[in-house]
Amino acid sequence: MIKRCPQVEIDSILTVINDAAQAYKGVIPQALWHDSYMGRDELSNEIRSGVQFWGYYGNRSLVGVMGIQDKQDVTLIRHAYVRTSDRRSGVGTKLLKWLEKRSKKPILIGTWADAKWAIDFYKKNGYTQIKAEERGMLLEKYWSVLPSQAEASVVLADPKWIRSA
Repeated sequence: MIKRCPQVEIDSILTVINDAAQAYKGVIPQALWHDSYMGRDELSNEIRSGVQFWGYYGNRSLVGVMGIQDKQDVTLIRHAYVRTSDRRSGVGTKLLKWLEKRSKKPILIGTWADAKWAIDFYKKNGYTQIKAEERGMLLEKYWSVLPSQAEASVVLADPKWIRSA
């Protein structure tokens, strides 16, 4: 079952994010990695900035989360994570398709350039990786990331974005 994650589930959301983010350890630049990948304050700030978290619940517990955020003329998919024990079970695809139906705007997704599995997941679901020349402009316009994070990131776009570009 997919439903919007209420604020009271912040600890469950963090548990999923921090479990799933272990896949990035040793993959993303060392200077950008920390053992508690996302803390309570950072998650609260993301929610305050307009990220709405949706969750996939299996056996009454949260097993996957994905955020959606309206930004000007696009929708961003943010913080997509599935518990390690539930990966490759279709949870990520179900969440992505659920959120796609809730957006009339083109969708953009940012992820780590060295997270090949994440890039492959989005490509398998119809997204196209944006060229490096355009990536920097998009990250600056729609995201708030450090220059070092922007350098280590890619942006993917859905077919609506590609058609409108």
